[in-house]
Amino acid sequence: MIEQILTPWRWQNLFTEWPLLLRAFLTTLEAAVLALILALILGVIFGLMSSSHHRLPRAIARVYVEFFQNTPLMIQLFFVFFALPYAGINLPSFTCGVLCGGVYTGAYISEVVRAGIGSIPRGQFEAAYSQGFTMVGTLWHIILPQCFKHIVPTMLSQIITVVKDTSFMAQVAVAELLFRTKNLMSIFYNVVGRQITAMDVFLLFGFAMLLYFAVNFTLSCIVRYLQKRDSSGVAVR
Repeated sequence: MIEQILTPWRWQNLFTEWPLLLRAFLTTLEAAVLALILALILGVIFGLMSSSHHRLPRAIARVYVEFFQNTPLMIQLFFVFFALPYAGINLPSFTCGVLCGGVYTGAYISEVVRAGIGSIPRGQFEAAYSQGFTMVGTLWHIILPQCFKHIVPTMLSQIITVVKDTSFMAQVAVAELLFRTKNLMSIFYNVVGRQITAMDVFLLFGFAMLLYFAVNFTLSCIVRYLQKRDSSGVAVR
C-alpha cells in the first residue's frame, strides 16, 4: 500500500497540475467575496426592513427570507442558469453563481441583522430621537455600530458557509475548485487514457479539501476568538 501511495507518476501529476487548481481556488475565493458583498448589502437592507414598524416592508422582507431559506440553493442556481435564457436573459455562469450565492446568503444575514437590531434596547432609539436624530441617523450612527459589534462572529460563520457553497457552481460549469478537480480526473481518463485509481481520487480531492480547510479553519478560529471576547454575540440558524 505504501509503495502505491509513493508511486512517482501519481504525485507528479498532482504537482504538475497544482497551479491550475490554485487558480481555480482563486476563482472560488473571488466568487465567495463577490457573493458575500451582495449578501451583506441585501442582508442589511432586508434586516432593516424586517425591523421596521411598518407592515409592508416587514412583509416584503419576510417573503424574501422565507422563500430563499426554504428552497435549495442548487434549485435556485439551476433556475437562474437554465430558465432565464428562455426569458431572453443570458447571464454568464460565474455571474449566475455569484448572484444566487449572494441572494441565498443574504436571506440568512438579514435574520442575523434583524436579531442584532432587536438586541439593542428600545430606549436607545428614544434617546436618539430626543437628541434630534432622524431614523436614518439613529440607525447609522448609534444602532448599526452596536449591532455589528455583536453579530460579527455569526457573520464570519456565514462567510465560511459562502466559501463552501461556491462548490455548487461546479454544476453550471464555473471553473472553480471542485469543477477543475473533476475536470482533471476526466482529462486523466479521456485524454491521458488510463484508468482512474483510488489514489487519484484521494490526491486530487484531498488537495481540494485541504485548500477549503485552510481558509475555513482560519475563519473558524477567528470566530471562536471573537466569541470568547464577546459572549453576547447573536446566533441565528
